Amino acid sequence: MSDEPSPMTVPAGIPAIDAATQHPRLQQPQVLIITGMSGAGRTRAAAVLEDLDWYVVDNLPAQMLTHLVGMLTSGPVETRAHRVAAVIDVRGRGFFADLAQVLGGLREAGVEYRVLFLDASDEVLVRRFEQVRRPHPLQGDGRIMDGIAEERAVLADIRERADTVVDTSDLNVHDLAREVRALVGGEMDDVLRVSVISFGFKYGIPLDADHVVDVRFLANPYWVTELRHLTGRDAPVRDYVLGLPGATTFIDRYVGALEPVLAGYLNEEKRYVTIAVGCTGGKHRSVAISEAVAARLREAGHRVSVAARDLGKE
Repeated sequence: MSDEPSPMTVPAGIPAIDAATQHPRLQQPQVLIITGMSGAGRTRAAAVLEDLDWYVVDNLPAQMLTHLVGMLTSGPVETRAHRVAAVIDVRGRGFFADLAQVLGGLREAGVEYRVLFLDASDEVLVRRFEQVRRPHPLQGDGRIMDGIAEERAVLADIRERADTVVDTSDLNVHDLAREVRALVGGEMDDVLRVSVISFGFKYGIPLDADHVVDVRFLANPYWVTELRHLTGRDAPVRDYVLGLPGATTFIDRYVGALEPVLAGYLNEEKRYVTIAVGCTGGKHRSVAISEAVAARLREAGHRVSVAARDLGKE
């Protein structure tokens, strides 16, 4: 047996280097509990968060909140939910009574969360229930006011513990959406998502189009032998179309006319709009013009995607 020491398989400096290396920190998950009075806007608040790409669970029993939060730290990083909102309220009946205890357990476990409490005046709540012709979840055989009074008593403690209380008595659905967006950090800010789709009229107008643009007033590259086999994404066709009389003037004026419309959509909390640009077959003119319109809208700060619906159908 040889007296020579075993060869080193790990360089001596590796442990020190490893110890000094700063490993990436996991993103701190965001947890928001939405609660409050029935009829005060919990469903609308949840819908706004879903549009902001939060993982939202409605009517969650309080005891399940701990398991839901567990989703944030288990499984592969790419599948974890980093923003979770849970709507927990008196619809959970007896389960709701455990909410304070569950929240205390989360705090002890080091889980940071916020509680959003939505409220409204009794008069407004009664009017909202009468408008939808639904009973209050706690009124039983009594009046709506009986249910509201009981709910206020049940929610008194959690209202005191809430991080944010929003009175929705004088808010419409758009106002409430703005309040929720502000609460979660103004995500998406005032960015409108615009989809620009080229299409051929002979295949029908896109069903989801908010605006339809007809560019058949431009000369058709189809009748140019050298361009017929190409599409509006090819430079020769693009240059031909944009070089036609009136093409760039149309693009400039159309995008200019869209600006107040798109600003109005944002003001009314409409965050998605589809603009359909059509020519005869959806291969040349509509494709080139849609790309140019999309480029101008991006320059204006909008989030824009472009698609050519009918390419390949000819």
